[in-house]
Amino acid sequence: MKNNKLVFIIGSVLLYLVSTGISYAIFTSVGGKTASKPITTPTGKSIVDPSLPKTEVCPLNGAKFTEMERKIWETRRPLAIMIENHEEARPQSGLSYADIIYEAIAEGGITRFMAVNYCGIAAYNIGLAPVRSARTYYVDWVSEYDALYNHVGGAGNCNDDTVDPRAKALCQIQKYDIKDMDQFNIPFPTCTRNYDRLDHEVATEHTMVCYSDKLYELAVKRNWTNVDADGVSWDADFKPWKFKDEPKENEKGTTASIAFVFSGNFTDQYAVQWKYDAVSNTYKRFNGSQEHTDLETKQQLAAKNVVIQFAKETVGVDEHGHMLYGTIGTGKAMIFQDGKAITGTWKKATRTDRTVFYDDKGKEVEFVRGQIWIEVVALDTQIKY
Repeated sequence: MKNNKLVFIIGSVLLYLVSTGISYAIFTSVGGKTASKPITTPTGKSIVDPSLPKTEVCPLNGAKFTEMERKIWETRRPLAIMIENHEEARPQSGLSYADIIYEAIAEGGITRFMAVNYCGIAAYNIGLAPVRSARTYYVDWVSEYDALYNHVGGAGNCNDDTVDPRAKALCQIQKYDIKDMDQFNIPFPTCTRNYDRLDHEVATEHTMVCYSDKLYELAVKRNWTNVDADGVSWDADFKPWKFKDEPKENEKGTTASIAFVFSGNFTDQYAVQWKYDAVSNTYKRFNGSQEHTDLETKQQLAAKNVVIQFAKETVGVDEHGHMLYGTIGTGKAMIFQDGKAITGTWKKATRTDRTVFYDDKGKEVEFVRGQIWIEVVALDTQIKY
């Protein structure tokens, strides 16, 4: 009996030492930029004490986070994920955690999002869904961040003669050496189909979920951390936007609503409206006249900045109905922040250059710290505000 008790005590001590040693190794590895792997957290649960001071500025959208979160994101690079906006697929999962979101039409008047994640998900493991396929114009935007690009297939391999060469997103991903995380080429369970994610039955194409921690673990295995296999940092040529703090109460404007339709064919399901909430100084999103919520948080999506980027739209360039947007060059832009509307321009010199936004005097726009949502629309789109 005594021997059994002694064995039990010794075993318990060894188990404690092993577990604490593992915890210490993980957390100390996150303290520098050479962490061997990211922290794996339960889905949707933060590993950060919410009472910690938020002093560290996110280079993507200027929002402030804790020092612990900065130490995590500095071991990584941005993660860009294609999220669909089909009516059946709502509500999406994970959009509220994104630092920047791009939205444009994929085909048939239905929009698709590219959520750029870096700082907002540092302390979380998030299920991101439903993940869908890549398009050429999103490849141009993902190139600004040298980001990991997560999607489920896409338009046009190089040898596909049915796709217009300009629309061959998969071919371009290969040609441009994008850090590709196509679901078809990554192991289970990094991405998996969840038919029970929503409270209603949906088609298979609306069921793909990818997990942020698993994607970052895979990136480590592929030598795509904060530096690539050649030791080049993702932000070596990255140009951050300019940011500003919250306005004083008497500095807020009275522009209370922004409304537009991406496509005249879908004025009900895909009409977009942003309503300004002066108390939180955010724009709350409505999609198809309904509050647009995040399944993860159960909260309505809200952005600090809403950008309308007008671009040349070319519809149906091949038998698949693929579209093109003029992403490189210059054009008109409208920026909504602090209850005010700024009319200006956007400029992007090359595929890898940053898109920069300017006011009507040619001064670069300063974004309010927080989520930035970029709506890319056709040149003749009517914006009501």
